[in-house]
Amino acid sequence: MLGVFKNLAFWVVLAIVLGIFVGYFFPQIGIDSKFGIDYFIMILKWMVGPIIFLTIIAGIVGLESLKDLGSIGLKGFIYFEVVSTVALAVGILGSLLLEPGVGMHLDANSFDPSSVEKFSGASKDVGSIWSILANAVPKTPLFAYDDLSMLSGFGFVLGVFKNVLLALSIVITPFIKANTLQVLFMALISAIALSFAPKKIKDFFIKPIEKAQHWVLKILSIFMWLSPLAAYCAMAYLIGKFGIESLIGMLSLLGTMLVSCLIFIFVVLGVICYLAKVNIFKFMRFIAKEVLVVFATSSSEVALAPLMKKLESAGIHKGCVGVITPFGYSFNLDCTNIYLSSCVIFLAQAFDIELSFSHLLSILLILMVTSKGAVGVTGSGFVVLAGTLGSMHDVIPVVTVTVLLGVDKFMSEMRAVGNLCGNAVACLIVGIWDKKIDRDKFNYAINHPDEFDFERLEIKKRA
Repeated sequence: MLGVFKNLAFWVVLAIVLGIFVGYFFPQIGIDSKFGIDYFIMILKWMVGPIIFLTIIAGIVGLESLKDLGSIGLKGFIYFEVVSTVALAVGILGSLLLEPGVGMHLDANSFDPSSVEKFSGASKDVGSIWSILANAVPKTPLFAYDDLSMLSGFGFVLGVFKNVLLALSIVITPFIKANTLQVLFMALISAIALSFAPKKIKDFFIKPIEKAQHWVLKILSIFMWLSPLAAYCAMAYLIGKFGIESLIGMLSLLGTMLVSCLIFIFVVLGVICYLAKVNIFKFMRFIAKEVLVVFATSSSEVALAPLMKKLESAGIHKGCVGVITPFGYSFNLDCTNIYLSSCVIFLAQAFDIELSFSHLLSILLILMVTSKGAVGVTGSGFVVLAGTLGSMHDVIPVVTVTVLLGVDKFMSEMRAVGNLCGNAVACLIVGIWDKKIDRDKFNYAINHPDEFDFERLEIKKRA
């Protein structure tokens, strides 16, 4: 019985219930609790960059050859494209069958276009290959640039110093802003360069990197024990700000997305895992703590680092974990895809816009491109949705997304949880496909999840 009180998941669930209670009965206190979740996510996002950077370098350098990196990357790309496209189809079919927007008879002219200007304005380049590649290269400085040709004497020295700061800030900014794609880019370049270095130089760098990785993960495990407090603040703010009432009006859409996400996780991913001889229910139980934290905070990023370490400790090669998991968070957002396709169909139904089969096919094809535009974009759900509607040449007016503003926060929890599950399974399947997994260790881990030490992020003992 006492063991329950030592279980982090127990305290997260208790905090969620308490947060809902406070948010409903004392809404102002709930709204004032927002600072707790803001600071928690800010700290976790600061740690995500260094952990991804160190893990990818250690993982890639630990591979036998760069050929292994190419093999993992190619298989990951194939998996991402196939499964994320299936996720889009699940979202479309779910909304077509359950018809969440039918009977609402909304009028697009009654909505204020200015309410979505910031989303539609930011959506012009969504999904373009150039936009994604451009976002991957660090370029935003924290400091001003000095033209040295215009300076002399002490001014020249000061200019050199400021330009050194500029160069450093371009490297540091992606870590501070938690720009996963740019951190991935820098880590890949560094890891590949280190892989070509002589063994002495490689050993000289890799040992401090692995030691730094160990300590950063140790600090992370301490911060993760604050997740119940973050869960309380997030739920109290959510219910206090938007109220239970905001859920009722859009219950049909929320229910449709929930059903679609559950079908995707337990049917689509379940079948994939079954073919790989893995029980999806046991695997979900193994990552249950990360799922709870993500559900409470509405941010899949907060569980990225502990998930990576957990998968590695369960027997998946660190090179596979270091490449597939962070890349998946950029290019394999399965339940974000379900959200996008569900919302497009819902808006058409709610505003009495008839869609032909060619429209449905074009929605699928457009979303296959625009859904990749969520990488590193603030408010990506609305930005990508607005970009998708714009790409359809106003078949569905962009202003219609206004109707989703009230419930988007609730839907973001489903997106975040589904994305976490999708990327965990992606890493597992690619690991099995590329033979980068210790199956005995993995089977023991998912069959004995209570023997996983969350403090040290490793299996306590093995059979």
